[in-house]
Amino acid sequence: MKVGVVTFPGSLDDVDAQRAVVIGGHEAVALWHGDHDLRGVDAVILPGGFSYGDYLRCGAISRFSPVMAEVIEAAGRGMPVLGICNGFQILCESHLLPGALIRNDHRKFVCRDQRLRIENNRTPWTSSYDEGAEITVVLKNGEGGFVADADTLDRLEGEGRVVARYLDVNPNGSMRDIAGIANDRGNVVGLMPHPEHAVESLTGAGTDGLGFFTGLVEAAFA
Repeated sequence: MKVGVVTFPGSLDDVDAQRAVVIGGHEAVALWHGDHDLRGVDAVILPGGFSYGDYLRCGAISRFSPVMAEVIEAAGRGMPVLGICNGFQILCESHLLPGALIRNDHRKFVCRDQRLRIENNRTPWTSSYDEGAEITVVLKNGEGGFVADADTLDRLEGEGRVVARYLDVNPNGSMRDIAGIANDRGNVVGLMPHPEHAVESLTGAGTDGLGFFTGLVEAAFA
């Protein structure tokens, strides 16, 4: 599959995401935030790091990048979209996902190997995991606390749209220990931890994050 990785001004994990895509068995396609062109890709990743305008509110300005108009339209047609960290924030700002990401409750940046439980393996991004699988990937954020009103949280839980949940410790104050969610169709996923930093045994937290990229292949063939 051809998987596009969008670069926004300030992105710092776009190359890491491209490498994870290749290790996962796909062709990585670099996309620029200022272009109205997805270049024929089959899926899109909004990578982590930062983006311009984050000083106002994370993801608030990037939501208006020309490429996001194309991403929103493609997501509506069912294209798989994964937002990691800042990409998750952009998905929320774009209203592709509900809720918001706010400043960590302890007001400090956190960087750690984080244990997660995969709660939903029925998305294109998580299909290679067993439901309930416990994995360890890298987490690094300053504004990673997921918040939503009680009705939205109940709906996410009731519809099985919580994709991943923090284990052992809640690193940022996310409500109900939520680390990632999906839209109602399941093709759009937002994840605060960084699976792209856990795809090679030589570096990082191991290879537990690789399933987010190999799962896309399995879902396509299914």
